[in-house]
Order: sequence, then C-alpha cells, then structure tokens
Amino acid sequence: SDIDAKDSLTNLDTETLIKGLKQALEVGTKRAVDGVSKTDGYFANPKIKVPMPESIDSATQLMKKFGLGSLVDDFELSMNRAAEKAAPQATEYFLNALKAMSFEDAKKIYEGNDDAATRYFQDNTSADLESVFKPIIRDSMEQVGATRYYKQLVDEASQYPLIGDMDLNLENHVTDKALEGLFLMLAEEEKRIREDPVARSTDLLKQVFGR
Repeated sequence: SDIDAKDSLTNLDTETLIKGLKQALEVGTKRAVDGVSKTDGYFANPKIKVPMPESIDSATQLMKKFGLGSLVDDFELSMNRAAEKAAPQATEYFLNALKAMSFEDAKKIYEGNDDAATRYFQDNTSADLESVFKPIIRDSMEQVGATRYYKQLVDEASQYPLIGDMDLNLENHVTDKALEGLFLMLAEEEKRIREDPVARSTDLLKQVFGR
C-alpha cells in the first residue's frame, strides 16, 4: 500500500542520511588529521601554531633583543614538530567514536550547528587523545631538542633581572595546544562539508548534504 511504501522510504532516507553523515565525518576527520600531521602542519598555520608558553613569552622577547633569537626560534619550531608527530594517532580514536555514534547522536549532529560533530568528537575523544599524545610529545620533544632548548632558554633568561618564574610543564602546554589546533581544523572541515559541494567527495555525501 501507499502507507507501507511511504514508511519504507522514510526509513531508507534516514538510514541514507546517517550513513552519509558518518561517511562525511570519516572523510573530514582524516583530512583534518592529515593536514596537521604533515611537516609544518602546525608550524606554518598561524591559526594553530603552538605558541610560546605565556610564562616565558616576555623572557623570550628580551632574549631576542640580546641576540639569542635563533635559540627562541629553534625552541618554537621544535614544539610544533612534536605536535605534528603526535597528531596521526588521532585518526584511530575519531574512527572509534564514529563507530560508537548512535542514531540519535547522528540525527542531532545532522540537524545541529556547524560544529556539532566536532563537539561530539571533543566530548568522546579528548581524554583518550590527551593520554596518547602526551608521551609521544614528550619523546618527540626530547628527539627534536625542545626540552634541551627550553632548559637553555631558562638558563639564559635567569641572567636577566625582572624575568620571574619560568617553570612550567612543557609537555602539558604542547599537548593542550596540539589538541586545540586539531579540533579547530576539524571544525573547519565540518563547516566545509556542510557548505561546500566540492568538499563532498562521494555521491552519498552529495545526496545527503545537497539540500
């Protein structure tokens, strides 16, 4: 009957919608992670570049005046390299969160704000990503010299008065900024998928988001 046909069509549409949304998010998360994971993914992007920790910013400005700018630059680059090295780990956690996404979650995301999916990923992966990123960032900072540069910066800065306390947890700083940048890029990907037909790379996505 007409009613049966209508019901099955509604179900099909909803299933297509959810499948399309998940596919879109799989594409978007992969793009975001790939983008930040490459060399200069963080460092060359002013929106997400891992900045100097605030507690040592005034010290590093002063040190540049004293001709120690290259040490400051090396330190800044090495923090960003550590973030770029940790970022690829995020893909697995994003995909797991996608698999676990309920029908209700997907519906809310589809009907939600431009960053509804990004918020879903933040809620469901942030704690795991932080614990996975931190040791990689710690090891990477050892390898690329960030820890050594930081110690040199502190030693140099301690020679100048008015600098104050430069003690900070460096790996926490880099981990926090790395995650912040990753989710910012993910939100941009999500917005593109919602708004830009070219960003929708499969027929299913065009069907679902071409409204």
